[in-house]
Amino acid sequence: MSSPSFALRRRRLLGASLASGALGWGSAARAVTEADIFPVVETSNGRLRGLASGGINVFKGVHYGDDTAGANRFMPPMPVKKWRGVRDATAYGNYAPQMPADRRRAYADLIMYDLQPGGMGEDCLVLNIWTPTLVPNAKRPVLVHLHGGGFYAGSGNSPQFDGEMLARFGDAVVVTLNHRLGAFGHLDLSELGGERYAQSGAVGMLDIVAALAWIRENIAAFGGDPSRVLVFGQSGGGLKTSMLMAMPSARGLFHRAGVMSGSGLRAATKAQSAESALAFTGALGLTKDTLQRLQTLPFHALLAVQVGMENADRAKGEAPRAFSPVLDGTAIPRHPFDPDAPDISADVPMIVSTVLDERAYRQVNFDLDENGLQKFAATRVGADAARVVAMYREEDPAATPYVLQARIDTDMTFRRGAHAQAERKAAQGRAPVYTYLWKVPSPAYGGRYGAPHGTDIGPSLHDIRNGLNGPSAESVRLADQLASAWVSFAATGDPNNARTPQWPAFTPAQRATMVFEGGSDTTRAQNDPRQAFRLYWAGRPS
Repeated sequence: MSSPSFALRRRRLLGASLASGALGWGSAARAVTEADIFPVVETSNGRLRGLASGGINVFKGVHYGDDTAGANRFMPPMPVKKWRGVRDATAYGNYAPQMPADRRRAYADLIMYDLQPGGMGEDCLVLNIWTPTLVPNAKRPVLVHLHGGGFYAGSGNSPQFDGEMLARFGDAVVVTLNHRLGAFGHLDLSELGGERYAQSGAVGMLDIVAALAWIRENIAAFGGDPSRVLVFGQSGGGLKTSMLMAMPSARGLFHRAGVMSGSGLRAATKAQSAESALAFTGALGLTKDTLQRLQTLPFHALLAVQVGMENADRAKGEAPRAFSPVLDGTAIPRHPFDPDAPDISADVPMIVSTVLDERAYRQVNFDLDENGLQKFAATRVGADAARVVAMYREEDPAATPYVLQARIDTDMTFRRGAHAQAERKAAQGRAPVYTYLWKVPSPAYGGRYGAPHGTDIGPSLHDIRNGLNGPSAESVRLADQLASAWVSFAATGDPNNARTPQWPAFTPAQRATMVFEGGSDTTRAQNDPRQAFRLYWAGRPS
């Protein structure tokens, strides 16, 4: 039901609109009605009231699952309870418990992960919808964007993932969502607690499956086509998309998949997850006999332990890895793309991508010199350091040592995984896989980051406002191209469109890749770009 504060805001906004006497401009203007500003949609759970903004209907904080606190903690998601009347969907809901981004790094401010409206809490199974039409069964393609932040941070509420611009540009329905993260989503208690906790190491992924099931049941009421659903995301969003490809419960809930800088080949093993669970419960002073207390402790007590374990990973120079989806044999019965691509999603077309200098987001030694670059390379390739640095310097004589450091790390991590994922998907021969490489440097801080992790997020959502991109004619051109490709891919399973050059599917023989260039260069498909670097790293142990 409407809250008093919302009702007051609604009356004020409606009153101001009615005072103007019209919707639109000039002689064609017509009188405004409440339904024009606050559209109401009937869902399977009850009616929702959204807000119309610039020709786009926006519904925020829509529950697709029940509160995950108390008895529901570490359990698979429960369905939403039906309600009577009209529920407001004009503000973001909760995002999952997590530690905010460390803003001592300028990169954290550029990606805006800490700017998450809605409040932190366990009642976080919510999604947000942007749609250009509420005509039932208008059959617009549906783009479900999964947020980044690994499996431990972020939310679909972040300004970075606002879907309004893409919905308007692409005449499509855009959805973002929140789900459980960290220990709340991936603490595998099955060894300690038995069958009751059999799927606790995968409940964060099962939340996403529940959201996709809600979308299948309800998205037609928002003008979307439930038979044309794209799931895509960058970094952690790509890892989650990779994981969905191997989950039997997700089969048929999405029809195309996009992995941006987040090719996930393997899930956590039971042995790895059992070690993390012992450390977590031990820090709380719990044993097998007192495990039920996990359901009653305040969430901030659990979060404090989780953050301590994450910080221990960071101290080793690693991303937090204590809590991630677990190969439990049921929800996740196999590794996503190891040793091959999963058969259950063989008919789902994919896009797999990386950006040139992914790892620049991890490093802050901007004043690195050539001697320091040589020392860094030696930590990666030993006696081969001089040859490797020379190879990278020849490719890009103007790059700073800092950027080349990031590029070396990127080629041996992100890019190697993306190559493997694309190769294994293509080897199935059942559905096409397309690949792209984003080489356009970010203008932030004079271009010091090169083309860092996340610099293609804004263009993919046709939103160039964030700090990694910025408004310019070049940014608009690139956003037009990349966003058009994603919308076309959602609609047809093929990214080819009028704004982007011809984009052949990837094959192991030709390795066609769309390369997005900056400056005077143009976007174009190339066969096996940067081949020498791919072959070099393929020949080294992982």
